Amino acid sequence: MKDLLLITPPFTQLNTPYPATAYIKGFLNTKQIGSFQMDLGIEVILELFKKDTFQNVFEIAFENNSIQSENCQRIYALRNAYLQPLEDIITFLQGKKPTFARQICTDNFLPRASRFNQLDDLDWAFGSMGMQDKAKHLATLFLEDLSDFIIECIDPNFGFSRYAERLGQSANSFDELYAHLQDESTFIDDITLEILDEKLKTIQPKLVCFSVPFPGNLYSAFRCAQHIKANYPNIKIAMGGGFPNTELRSVTDVRVFEFFDFITLDDGELPIELLISHVFNSPPSEGLGEAKRTFVLENGTVVYKNNSTKPDYKQADIGTPDYSDLLLKDYISVIEIANPMHSLWSDGRWNKLTMAHGCYWGKCTFCDISLDYIKIYEPIAAKLLVDRMEQIIEQTGETGFHFVDEAAPPALMKALALEIIKRQLTVTWWTNIRFEKNFTKDLCLLLKASGCIAVSGGLEVASDRLLKLIDKGVTVAQVAQVTRNFTEANMMVHAYLMYGYPSQTVQETVDSLEMVRQLFEIGVLQSGFWHQFALTAHSPIGLNPSDYHIIPNTKNITFANNDIDFTDTTGIDHSQFSFGLKKSLFNFMHGIGFDMSLQDWFDFKIPKTTITPDFIYNALETETNFNIKPTAKIMWLGTEPLVTEQSKTKKGNTFYSLKLTFHNTTDTFDVTLDKDKGNWFLNQLDALNRSNNQLPSFSELKKDFETEFEDFELFWFSKPMNVLRDNGLLVL
Repeated sequence: MKDLLLITPPFTQLNTPYPATAYIKGFLNTKQIGSFQMDLGIEVILELFKKDTFQNVFEIAFENNSIQSENCQRIYALRNAYLQPLEDIITFLQGKKPTFARQICTDNFLPRASRFNQLDDLDWAFGSMGMQDKAKHLATLFLEDLSDFIIECIDPNFGFSRYAERLGQSANSFDELYAHLQDESTFIDDITLEILDEKLKTIQPKLVCFSVPFPGNLYSAFRCAQHIKANYPNIKIAMGGGFPNTELRSVTDVRVFEFFDFITLDDGELPIELLISHVFNSPPSEGLGEAKRTFVLENGTVVYKNNSTKPDYKQADIGTPDYSDLLLKDYISVIEIANPMHSLWSDGRWNKLTMAHGCYWGKCTFCDISLDYIKIYEPIAAKLLVDRMEQIIEQTGETGFHFVDEAAPPALMKALALEIIKRQLTVTWWTNIRFEKNFTKDLCLLLKASGCIAVSGGLEVASDRLLKLIDKGVTVAQVAQVTRNFTEANMMVHAYLMYGYPSQTVQETVDSLEMVRQLFEIGVLQSGFWHQFALTAHSPIGLNPSDYHIIPNTKNITFANNDIDFTDTTGIDHSQFSFGLKKSLFNFMHGIGFDMSLQDWFDFKIPKTTITPDFIYNALETETNFNIKPTAKIMWLGTEPLVTEQSKTKKGNTFYSLKLTFHNTTDTFDVTLDKDKGNWFLNQLDALNRSNNQLPSFSELKKDFETEFEDFELFWFSKPMNVLRDNGLLVL
């Protein structure tokens, strides 16, 4: 039994829990407040894809005469072939039956419906060796076929990572969602509520808190709350998370509070602590007294209470996320091959952390920078961050981390990498960044050495005029150089791409596509995704639309308020570019289509690009930077060399040198230095070692060198030292 139950409602991700409840549970631990958490989404999926449950799905579809399409008729006809391996497929995707991969990869083992039409990509994606990944992909297609059957025949709102998402998107009025909640529960609802009911009887909470990160979690949260109100009227119910933080800041509809007693905004630690204090009083106090950013119904009116004088907790004081209670061994890894970053997102279980609260840049005009979760920037000290990583590894047994920052700050990423390397941790991590100039070649090599495998970042519109209008703080040439640095350090780079930005012309869309084509062709981008610009209420554009030459279609807000319909005064129909942009990108990610005319991707006339064919190539032709900051730290990532003394006599003079032979994980290389300077360098290697707490600065090395020799810069930029610079001698 626990007094507090934390729930993530269906559906978010199959492969890893959304971290919000783990963050709150970790915070509550610091206050000695007991709680239980559950990811209702994964529990519903596991129940749905049991053999007996899906047998019922087939029977209901047949009885309701809802099997209409040829595709679903085929799936129904092959129902026994789907049911027999179903539970084994789930177990395999949980990583528990690796030998099953060989059976799955047999050509005629799995039944195949429309999702298998894309199989031509398999050789490109997996080659002849990647059997486990190939089997994961085939198993994913198998489940997607069954998902298509559910959507057509049982519940049109179903989706693996969202449920009834449309009801939560831009729902300025509560009417439609409220009407759906008066209907009979669906098949998916029944599974959800049965699991919830069992947990409520076991835990017997006084307060249930739903974390609703996305529109696709909203309907289920309300349906669950409705069930609790009807069957357990003494339990109080709260909602918080990403969706209310962005969309429910203007809620006034009293019907919402037929389902929820409280809705909290922004950082949840202090609001929940105050709610617990209120609800756990025995007997409960009349009315909500002290509160932080909380909506409540009082005297028939929705009231926003923010009367607590207590400050929000600092990031250093919120504790380590606690993943206990969650079914960590039962999450399902799936592989879609259309997009490498999406594959990374959905394959494997990632521990989720943030390096900093908010965004250190906080200027992009399309972003909700007026909201606290972005506006208030507070980094976490690298040592504390790695302490938390070690605690989570001990708890979960998983060493993979996804840092879910708005944009991870380069300085903190460097400090994090140094701390990981110093502690000799073997971890794998990735995050979201801005493609800014601080990501030098050497910093990227350091990040890779610490376990970073990928970064994603917003290139948005690959046009310098629009990047300036967005206030992105980068240029296309700079993005190219940074993506090159990451790529050469063997990290995958994914770019978020945007079209339809206010005032964007057709020519700029075409030129942006050409920039993207060149970035992929030259090999500095490996993954990308186009999305059409969406106007949000809390962004600079949403707050000042006339400055961007758009006319918002404002509505009366009683429920959700974020996405806003608008008219672009250019009159351009940007949606017409959607298919061509996405089709071309799909080909570029496969390494094909670079020689095709941009016109070939569209079925309407477009202008020729004004971008020169070698724009990105020229942007990458950078000169050696001879200006090194005196305070820059110098680090050696490599091993100790084998040293051989050599001599050469010329015109009666004997010259002594040292041949240094270095071994790295893939290669061996030699450098030869004058004996005296070689000995000096060898004496520095201990200080330059990756595990050293106090790395020397460039000026310190220069000063030490010039006590014996002259002109440190001449030595530092010499050919042998350049070889070392290319193999792990870093300037940070």
